[in-house]
Amino acid sequence: MGFRHQYVIGDLQGCYAAYRQLLNTLAFDPTQDKLWFAGDLVARGEDSLSTLRHVKSLCEQGAAATVLGNHDINLIAVWRGAAKLKNKDKTAPIFAAEDCDELLEWLRHQSVLAYPDEHTVLVHAGVPPHWSIEAAADYARQLEAALQSSLPQLDALLPNLYSKTADKWHAQISGYTKLRAIANYFTRMRLCKQDGTLEFDFSAGLQEPMPDDFAPWFDWQVPRTRKILFGHWAALKAEVDLPHARALDGGCVWGNHLLAYRLSDGKVVTSSAHCPSL
Repeated sequence: MGFRHQYVIGDLQGCYAAYRQLLNTLAFDPTQDKLWFAGDLVARGEDSLSTLRHVKSLCEQGAAATVLGNHDINLIAVWRGAAKLKNKDKTAPIFAAEDCDELLEWLRHQSVLAYPDEHTVLVHAGVPPHWSIEAAADYARQLEAALQSSLPQLDALLPNLYSKTADKWHAQISGYTKLRAIANYFTRMRLCKQDGTLEFDFSAGLQEPMPDDFAPWFDWQVPRTRKILFGHWAALKAEVDLPHARALDGGCVWGNHLLAYRLSDGKVVTSSAHCPSL
């Protein structure tokens, strides 16, 4: 079906009040419009449970779609006992909810990469310079298949998705090392080298000094067939808008705003409500 409007919304982080207020501002109609979410549906906002339930409901109506962010994968890992609940995350009510298993089963079947329209591609953190969009889509399918596999296979995968050191991408990379690297590019990347080497410590804004030979992934100018829409990097405050990349995380959970990007014309609408969890 054709949609009246399609919007891509940056990291919700469980900021439910700001999210619902933004939908009101958009005059969002699930029978006519569609939302695309850049991942990190949950974590440090005031009501991750309601946020997750609402997004799931919209997706099941065909009125929304989401990609997975690092906080979403971490939520799945906590659910399966592969990670501990972080003190900063306010997601404990999800695990106490009667529909917890239903919510997390749904979440682990969501995409890592999506195509909102013929001109864009949506991922949580970005696409590294040494991957084409087509190659990225193939790697995304590999990670999605692993996350959607049987529960014993999922339980074996999840502990292997976490490492404090970045894996070097090479032609022979395989197994859990490859899947971890794919997850890191799609959900954790901010700075990298031109060959895709990642750096995990930097999360500040673009004015801050960066390690030698590293740059924001989107500063490496490579031919792109689609504009990359991404969230994750809250310190950018969604102010990066390049011909090949658009930042969408407005940093609502840090006292700023949620942001909705209209696909038809690039118009940006921001929430007036802030996250009350601060």
